[in-house]
Amino acid sequence: MPAQNGSAFLLKISDQGSPVAYRTVAGLRTTQMTINGDPVAITHKQSGGWRDLLSGAGTRSVSVSAAGIFLGSTEEGAVRSHALAGTIDDYELSFEDGEKLRGRFLVQRLDYSGDFNGERNYTLQLESSGPVVAA
Repeated sequence: MPAQNGSAFLLKISDQGSPVAYRTVAGLRTTQMTINGDPVAITHKQSGGWRDLLSGAGTRSVSVSAAGIFLGSTEEGAVRSHALAGTIDDYELSFEDGEKLRGRFLVQRLDYSGDFNGERNYTLQLESSGPVVAA
């Protein structure tokens, strides 16, 4: 299996239409996804000193980090609006092999930076709210 291209790992935001379409948050240079799990331990005397975990239990979440160049796109404006309002929206992560993950996310952090003679950059952190599913 060949390596997948990092530039094809895209973060997209819902257009709130019917049917829903997803638009790429433009100007991304890096994108990272982390799947977190908080297990429930059910260790007991008969575990023989080994930890036992309850399958399917606990809290699961997905975190997404992205960084890029600010282009002033409609999608970047929507992300900024959600960050300021603390509102949750539908996002999609798409991969080069065609796999997609969709879910509702909160913009936990949005940072802007820039040098005097350079482009304006941003980084953002999204945290899932509810299930994240393959689409």
